[in-house]
Amino acid sequence: MDGTALTSPLRKTVQHRTISAAVAAELRRRILDGEVPAGGQLRQDALAAEFAVSRIPVREALMQLEAEGLVKIHPHRGAVVPELSLAEIEELFELRLLLEPRLLAASAPQLSDDDYARLDRILEEYSDELRARHVSRWGELNRAFHLLLYSRAEKPRTAGIVANLLQDCDRHTRLQLSLTGGMERAEAEHAELVHLCRAGRIDDACELLRAHIENVGRALRRFLEERGREKSAEPIAPRAGS
Repeated sequence: MDGTALTSPLRKTVQHRTISAAVAAELRRRILDGEVPAGGQLRQDALAAEFAVSRIPVREALMQLEAEGLVKIHPHRGAVVPELSLAEIEELFELRLLLEPRLLAASAPQLSDDDYARLDRILEEYSDELRARHVSRWGELNRAFHLLLYSRAEKPRTAGIVANLLQDCDRHTRLQLSLTGGMERAEAEHAELVHLCRAGRIDDACELLRAHIENVGRALRRFLEERGREKSAEPIAPRAGS
């Protein structure tokens, strides 16, 4: 017998992990794209039937998404996509304002020609996806852009926190930008950030980054407040038999 061959229990474990990762990736995409809205439920049995897998990898996928903050698992309701409160939005953007300019100040002087080439490619793809109205790619490219800008800071823990903050903001920001037309402004500010960093104007780049984060946070809060008012104004459907 080949000594590198997996034993049956271990093979099953690896298979479950592979299936679980694939299920998690698809559910993550659906949540971030808004296909599963805030308050939407993800039931293990229904998902297992849909993906033609057992409930074990589905449960593992949902636990991974809970660790990422994309779902909340309740004992009797299953996994639910949480709605961020305005207070949570405030906190997320306060943390971004605190951490991201520091990462940029440390990273920008160390960015290489290859890094700038990659940033240019992201900007080009972002522009193409914007013109094509491919909403699903906006958040992914935005996150990649910011993390690449900060990648030379040599502050891995801070970068990890920021990566999580960007993901937590993503589905709400993407919805807000797609409905309010803010993508063109984000595109222009991203291009200017690269220009300032490339020119060595790091302080100006950090100031623009602060303004960029503040603008997105302010627009998102306004959007959520308006949506909350619209929901509260909706008539309550009468109960059956009343």
